[in-house]
Amino acid sequence: MSELQAKYRKELVPSLMKQLGYSNPMRVPRLTKIIINVGVGSEASTNAKAVEAAVGDVTAIAGQHPVITKSKKAIANFRLRAGMPVGVRVTLRGQRMWDFYEKLVSAVLPRGHEFSGVSPKSFDGRGNYTLGMKEQIMFPEIEYDKVDKVRGLEVCIVTTAQTDEEGRALLEALGMPFSKE
Repeated sequence: MSELQAKYRKELVPSLMKQLGYSNPMRVPRLTKIIINVGVGSEASTNAKAVEAAVGDVTAIAGQHPVITKSKKAIANFRLRAGMPVGVRVTLRGQRMWDFYEKLVSAVLPRGHEFSGVSPKSFDGRGNYTLGMKEQIMFPEIEYDKVDKVRGLEVCIVTTAQTDEEGRALLEALGMPFSKE
């Protein structure tokens, strides 16, 4: 069990119960999973190594082998056929999820250039938070010299919160650095 997970169980659950007005600790929102998604797009049709490079980057970041996502429809303007690889995705649960979240909040986000916090507006209405990052080189596992192309990635944090306010309270308690917008 990570330090953050232990802190959540011992300290944050009672304080969130008080803050959100719950009498049952099972109603307190918690992290369910974290999904990391990297889109390669039409680059995969011209560069066969693009998907392999994205798989390598996501494996290094998440510590788990990703799934290759394929296109569902053919789009002629993008030179895309149905079934072509367009990205990679990995879902983290359990201990890997907690370790990744701790690394994201404490090491990765503060490394950003002129970082002033993440947007508090990226909730989906059901307490889940999505964070877009412009480059994968923010993660310490990625070696800058070995990167073939700087790619963006999306981190989706799925919670059991019913509302955005509950989700925000949970993520703030877990150390997410929201900006003061």
